[in-house]
Amino acid sequence: MSKPKGLDNGLTNYGDREFSLYLRRSFARSMGISQELLGKPVVGIAVSGSGFNNCHRTMDELTAAVSRGVLAAGGFPATFPTISLGEVFLNPTSMMFRNLMSMDVEEMIRAQPMDAVVLIGGCDKTVPAQLMGAASAGKPAIQLVTGPMMTGRYRGERLGACTDCRRFWAKYRAGEVSESQVSEVEGNLAVTAGTCAVMGTASSMACVAEALGMSLPGTAAIPAVHSARMVAAEETGRAAVRLTQQPITADQIITRQSVENALRVLLAIGGSTNAIIHLTAIAGRLGIPLSLARLNELSDETPVLVDLKPVGEGYMEDFYSAGGLGAVLRELRSLLHLDCLGVDGRTLRARLGDAELWVDRRVIHPFAEPISAAGGIVSLQGSLAPEGAILKRAAATPLLFETEGRAVVFENLDDMAQRIDNPNLDVRPDDILVLKNAGPLAAGMPEAGYLPIPAKLARAGVKDMIRISDARMSGTAYGTIVLHVAPEAAAGGPLAIVRDGDRIALSVARKRIDLLVPEEEQKRRLASWRPPAQPERGYAALYRRSVLQAPQGCDFDFLKPDTKST
Repeated sequence: MSKPKGLDNGLTNYGDREFSLYLRRSFARSMGISQELLGKPVVGIAVSGSGFNNCHRTMDELTAAVSRGVLAAGGFPATFPTISLGEVFLNPTSMMFRNLMSMDVEEMIRAQPMDAVVLIGGCDKTVPAQLMGAASAGKPAIQLVTGPMMTGRYRGERLGACTDCRRFWAKYRAGEVSESQVSEVEGNLAVTAGTCAVMGTASSMACVAEALGMSLPGTAAIPAVHSARMVAAEETGRAAVRLTQQPITADQIITRQSVENALRVLLAIGGSTNAIIHLTAIAGRLGIPLSLARLNELSDETPVLVDLKPVGEGYMEDFYSAGGLGAVLRELRSLLHLDCLGVDGRTLRARLGDAELWVDRRVIHPFAEPISAAGGIVSLQGSLAPEGAILKRAAATPLLFETEGRAVVFENLDDMAQRIDNPNLDVRPDDILVLKNAGPLAAGMPEAGYLPIPAKLARAGVKDMIRISDARMSGTAYGTIVLHVAPEAAAGGPLAIVRDGDRIALSVARKRIDLLVPEEEQKRRLASWRPPAQPERGYAALYRRSVLQAPQGCDFDFLKPDTKST
């Protein structure tokens, strides 16, 4: 017996299958849909627009374009809403709701009658949530990103959210620009629809999705307001109909090999540290481990090729015009697994066999002439982070790579907010700022790892310091910042017992981060340590009870497969 298709699929259970189909079709016809269209394969379109999500302002246009493609290819488009995650509009952090959105996406794909699904998202936790949900749902899926913003202008200078947000805010804190100037900058940082204009987490995840093979070739970097973005949406709709006829599911696309390809790309583009957590979670849904040791091996042999902020000087619109991800993949060809399958049904080898387009070498460097010979992200381990930590070395200050310093400790986010600018704070430029209790268990893991330079040091001209935390950092940020320390403080990791004045050693060359406190003293401190109080109800309680640590992607333990099938 053939598997049901279209509206016949996944019938509501009334104990009478024929009645269920009769009732479903009756209600579908109430929406003015013809009987002919009701017999077509159904392509679900997961939309994540919201009045609290500026990145998704073009959602209606994209949905209409996808629907055109579906109709033109002989399918029936059916839109459905999911949770929307707008980074700057969520408290305490959008990261806390990524897993909730992934569950929403998974369950709605599985529960509703669709033969394939188009996932439309952009803001940085949205795309990983959609890919996680699609990987678990097991139906053919294709990702369409909203695309990055175009840049604004301020007194003759190009601006793009949000690396330039941070740059000007640092200048303001240091007294280098006035309140009226920073207000003028505020109005010119984000001037179009779309995701951040630099290689932040949203654009990194767009590139990761394309590198994995989950979105159509050439679509990751198209600006949100470019006409080509609408054309890509229409073609994505057409491709989704092809998936209903020749199904390709996420587990055929997301493999150990394609995950390594995506990691290579992330390292070469100077991408976001957040993407490590997200890619780990996506791969984990299919039982594919992502080892931090393997990350280091890949990083040491994968050069940084893309000159974009926050690592370089350009913006995503430059990356698109320079050749986009296809140009990067061609430069990395010798390092990639070429037999990986894409959602378009072609292998990466076949894609790279297409005619090469012009490449702007000011933005995308040749493999033989990289910006940096080593990848942009490195994992650290040591007595302060037994299970690992992450450093974006491409956005850090090399002079600080081999450092031993005195810890200046903040117990939590409130403590940091209250004391960081206190003129009496005992802090020197060669100290190491440490933030505790900002990891997934304690605080939902916000983007608080970009600890501000204390005001008195900023005014004295200090531009960078070593900063360490169990938090994350925005993909648009920069600095010598050690993130994702695991186990986190709230889980009883060594970070929990760091005190003011302790010595900490960072060695990027040896890939280590160590707390220079005798082991016996560490044990004595841990014996008197107590975990912070936990929420007792609602999603917050579920989150704290089930979330895994950063090296496991901060996914929920009950959402990972029981066995590894790869």
